[in-house]
Amino acid sequence: MQASEVPRAVAAAMSTASSLGLTVDDALVLHDSNKLTLRLLPCDVLARVAPVAQQVARFEIELAQLLAESGCPVAALEPRVEPRVHERDGFVVTLWTYHEPVTSREVPPADYAHALERLHAGMRELDVPTPHFTDRVEQARQLVADRDRTPALADADRELLGDTLRSLGRVIGERGGAEQLLHGEPHPGNVLTTENGLLFIDLETCCRGPVEFDLAHTPEEVGEHYPDVDQDVLRECRILVLAMVTAWRWDRDDQLPDGRRLGTEWLGRIRAALDR
Repeated sequence: MQASEVPRAVAAAMSTASSLGLTVDDALVLHDSNKLTLRLLPCDVLARVAPVAQQVARFEIELAQLLAESGCPVAALEPRVEPRVHERDGFVVTLWTYHEPVTSREVPPADYAHALERLHAGMRELDVPTPHFTDRVEQARQLVADRDRTPALADADRELLGDTLRSLGRVIGERGGAEQLLHGEPHPGNVLTTENGLLFIDLETCCRGPVEFDLAHTPEEVGEHYPDVDQDVLRECRILVLAMVTAWRWDRDDQLPDGRRLGTEWLGRIRAALDR
């Protein structure tokens, strides 16, 4: 989120929660990306805030409710207020249960794989309209092709990313394997370690595709513990996902700290993976 918008976003979250009868005296910023994640105190509620124009919050809330009802390991909405999207001062605000992290240690790969398998099992039972994973790949490819949005990307690197996104997206999409509803980005940053076990957050990136696309966002050891994985597809998905996140690092508006250095490093990893 743009730094100039953060104070207004915080105020929107605090006033929204207060208007619903929750006691709010302070807000701690937990995460700042395309949306702002806050811990509201002393009511101890997690608030997620995004500009109205960028939001898919209604879909995320509906999906979280469906998955929670079926016992999937997902973060819960705040039970003290009505589960809906609130709009205030140009922002959308959603309120969630705050889960105190149990530990900062690395999640055991087997536990990670089991939680993701449970999430996928619940998602297979849902019939909700979502983009195909190749739609997300195409968004990254269009970003790479747009020189105005990626002005610092060298021609050779632009060609590498564009060709990788185009060819691997097509190859994986044409394999004809089983597809289902996916989380879309179940990387470690979207997994909470809580007293109730591992919980997945940030469902706004859901899409349809092979489970290997989701596994490609996780540490490599996780794929070794997930049952019935097509390792060839997983290897292709890992390169594809790396190309996607590399493309985002070259967006002129990208705000990830040290993002440009990471983008350069990941270009080298893509070349090495393709050479292998």
